[in-house]
Amino acid sequence: MIKELTCINCPLGCTVSLTVDAGQITNISGNTCKRGEVYARKELTNPVRVVTSTARVDGANQYLISVKTEEAVAKDKIFDVMTEINKAHVSAPVQIGDCIIENVAGTGVKVVATSNAN
Repeated sequence: MIKELTCINCPLGCTVSLTVDAGQITNISGNTCKRGEVYARKELTNPVRVVTSTARVDGANQYLISVKTEEAVAKDKIFDVMTEINKAHVSAPVQIGDCIIENVAGTGVKVVATSNAN
């Protein structure tokens, strides 16, 4: 089986082709740098993403603040992470880097503020 991916590690956006036999990668081609190969291997075996969103803030001059997961989370956990972020309310003041959710969706990953709210 051949699987094609678009690498997201740099602006080139290489189309990386993986040949997979019996669940094992037998060939990787199309990448112009080593990062493309590493990305393709990870994407096939354990795809992860940093989740960015907004969370509600109470008692501030704005309704929402931007947030993100401090580390990448498993791709199959993204909807669970978003459900928790959408339920979250934080009280002002909030500074960049403040923890909004300690252990989002049981992943062990924090959700942190990426903007200030006063």
